[in-house]
Amino acid sequence: MIRSRAFALSLMLASALAGSAFAATQRFVVMANGEKVGHLTAEVEPRAVTVDYAVNNNGRGPKAKEQIELDAQGLPVRWAIDGSSLFGSPVQERFAWTPGRAEWVSQADNGKVKSAAPTLYIANDASPWMLGVYVKALLKAPNHTLPVLPSGTMRLEEVRKLTLGEGASATPLTVYELSGIDLEPTYVLVDGQGELFGTLGGGLIREGFEGHLKDLQEVSQEIAIQRAMEAQKKLAHRFTTPVRIRNVRVFDPKTMKLGELSSVVVFGDKITGVMPEVPGAAAPKGEVVIDGQGGTLVPGLHDMHSHTTLSSNLFYLAAGVTSTRDQGNHNEELLGWVEGMDSGLLAGPRIVRNGFLEGRSDYSARHGFIPATLEEGLDNVRWYADHGYWQIKIYNSMNPDWVAPLAAEAHRLGMGVTGHVPAFSSPDRVIRDGYDDIAHVNQLMLGWILDPKEDTRTPLRLTGMARGKDLDLTSPRVQATIDLMKAKGTKLDTTAMILERLMLSRSGQVQAGDAYYIDHVPIAYQRYRKRSFVTVNSPQEDADYQAGFKKVLEVLKLLDDNNIQLLPGTDDGTGFSVHRELEVYVAAGITPAKTLR
Repeated sequence: MIRSRAFALSLMLASALAGSAFAATQRFVVMANGEKVGHLTAEVEPRAVTVDYAVNNNGRGPKAKEQIELDAQGLPVRWAIDGSSLFGSPVQERFAWTPGRAEWVSQADNGKVKSAAPTLYIANDASPWMLGVYVKALLKAPNHTLPVLPSGTMRLEEVRKLTLGEGASATPLTVYELSGIDLEPTYVLVDGQGELFGTLGGGLIREGFEGHLKDLQEVSQEIAIQRAMEAQKKLAHRFTTPVRIRNVRVFDPKTMKLGELSSVVVFGDKITGVMPEVPGAAAPKGEVVIDGQGGTLVPGLHDMHSHTTLSSNLFYLAAGVTSTRDQGNHNEELLGWVEGMDSGLLAGPRIVRNGFLEGRSDYSARHGFIPATLEEGLDNVRWYADHGYWQIKIYNSMNPDWVAPLAAEAHRLGMGVTGHVPAFSSPDRVIRDGYDDIAHVNQLMLGWILDPKEDTRTPLRLTGMARGKDLDLTSPRVQATIDLMKAKGTKLDTTAMILERLMLSRSGQVQAGDAYYIDHVPIAYQRYRKRSFVTVNSPQEDADYQAGFKKVLEVLKLLDDNNIQLLPGTDDGTGFSVHRELEVYVAAGITPAKTLR
């Protein structure tokens, strides 16, 4: 066990030895969609650092205070992180190296290993300030590569040099790519003195340079698109002849049955034939033949709730997901990505675009548009229509009185309407105001669980679901909403798997939906999936969340029994989570065949 008191004394001693004359304060801001949403302040001495970090975006965000002791080579030998994670779950992470041994405790795991010399530890809940430490350590390492704790290897590669500003105010920077421990690389900006300046794509930038954020976003996009184009060149298969998939059973969504062994022929983007399999028959010359080995062939899967990134596009394709509905993004970037995929330069699923509309509050999510007036919101709706969006998506902080006119304008322009239930509104009201579908099963259920005066712009929209255990699904309140959904044809974008992941996450545990792939992904993502997103202070609270999620399953079955269309969405970008969403439907009592249909 790492002793916090001894650790604190060690840090105090290191600070005293370093001397205050060498102290420096490094200040950063965290930006999202052009707005400040957080800060990072580091008090840096040669051998001791204290960090204060906090983010508040969309009513949530990590908050941490760090104390770090560095050795003469700049590697952490003592490290304490105290605060809270994305949704407020407490964080108390510790790392310590003593001659011969390294040990750590985090939300995800704990361990100790023999270690003759300090080994770079990658913290589970570190602030972005540590990216600068990682870069410095890797620049000194052979081939810019280091083994790291708890496991894995981190690599550093210089991507490009750039200069912000001109003349006396010019600031030379180097962009480095950190890779090897997570699903995608992190791009770090370092100044001419080798100190952290910010991140590309992560929103962190040195205080005073916020005016250059747009320039850095353009650089970030250039690098990300170049990486995605290289992946497309490496991975894409382009067939100029028909492709025959032999020895497969085809699922028929009309009959909800599997057929006998068949061959399916595809040419270009069309299925040109489905025919009974003839054992031993030779395929026509010139065709590409794939042996399905008796497996089941289904159309590409759909994720009805995604937030596209260039990396998630590849994950989706790897998981057999060929279509997604993007439920909110950076508008200009998304349009560029879709154009790149349509032209064949980028890989990805077919993307149906929904336009994000949020209201202004202290809890606003920084995506899409945040109109200050109703008229501005109506102009935003028209912008989305002019750019070919399919629906608008309304979010938590939207003024409930604006929903009906925004929905009416969207419908007038041929678009649909989806979204969260804005705070202090209700599912029944948004359905009457024009929603075609509601995003998230919890957004529907909270209207039955919470008091109308409670604020769902906060993490209460997650934690309040524990109260669902006592929900009476035969109550007039529930039945009235279901009757209204049936009358209006309102659908539900379920995202049940992400709610399962949030409500049932427990420190150090792997959930059922992650178990089959968790050992095949990098260590940082493994640890991310083993963390807790909710605060559980007692066995009773644990039982409440467990029972609350069982009620979610009952709601899915109730809606299906009432012929309300369920749209399988995930609100996740790893692709394989779509499979879990479908598994949750089956766990709710919906038949596998109906789930696939």
